[in-house]
Amino acid sequence: MIGRRSVVAAAAGLVTGAAAQVPVGAPTKPGERVAVRNVVLVHGAFADGSSWAVVVAALQAKGLRVIAVQNPLTSLADDVAATKRAMNLMDGPMVLAGHSYGGTVLSEAGDDPRVAGLVFVAALAPEAGEAFGETVKKFPAPPGLAFIRAKDGFAQLDADGFVANFCQDVPPGRARVMAASQGPVAAGLFDQKTSATAWKSRPNWYAVSTQDRMIAPEMQRFYAKRMGAKVMDVHASHASPVSRPADIARLIEAAAAGDRS
Repeated sequence: MIGRRSVVAAAAGLVTGAAAQVPVGAPTKPGERVAVRNVVLVHGAFADGSSWAVVVAALQAKGLRVIAVQNPLTSLADDVAATKRAMNLMDGPMVLAGHSYGGTVLSEAGDDPRVAGLVFVAALAPEAGEAFGETVKKFPAPPGLAFIRAKDGFAQLDADGFVANFCQDVPPGRARVMAASQGPVAAGLFDQKTSATAWKSRPNWYAVSTQDRMIAPEMQRFYAKRMGAKVMDVHASHASPVSRPADIARLIEAAAAGDRS
């Protein structure tokens, strides 16, 4: 009789072997067009992978293969590792899209030859060695940050503050579900710095949320201009993947097609 441990070990071996056989896409250069069918979506702080749900469905309807990462939000290194595990399940060149803090993960994990483009959605886009706290002081204070509550080494947004500032354009019932399922964020996560600046060597796109109360629109425009991104303004709260999923899906489709027109 085959024991449970043997089955688990065999399954692990199959997964490892499959991952080792995943083809690696050719390195890309800024402006180079690559036929991309793979998309990895990286959520931000105070959220989880379900925040991409409608975007995932829209991209799948276009024939794209999509994985929405579930970040542990315990450290930048842990979130980068989770994203790379998702990337390793893909079978060729891919586009990475990150929302909010997920842009920090992109700036690190996107420094990979398989990555053909990066999409930042109301997202942080730090340079190597640059922390959020250093940059946010240069712009108007987002009102939503005042509702962050820390306890036992983790932080969350107060439920009322979440509804009023994170996703004020989402129907209240849905907004409260989002608040109840938000991912707790490790204390100090926003102070952790990347060692890479992937957007300097990859084509990039940026969706600015013009009604954002978590990351000032002025700060988003600063990031987009510094990157030389193709910019799309979205009349939306910070939660644009939820409130304006069709717009965000179109931008990701454009990135997959290499379209910066």
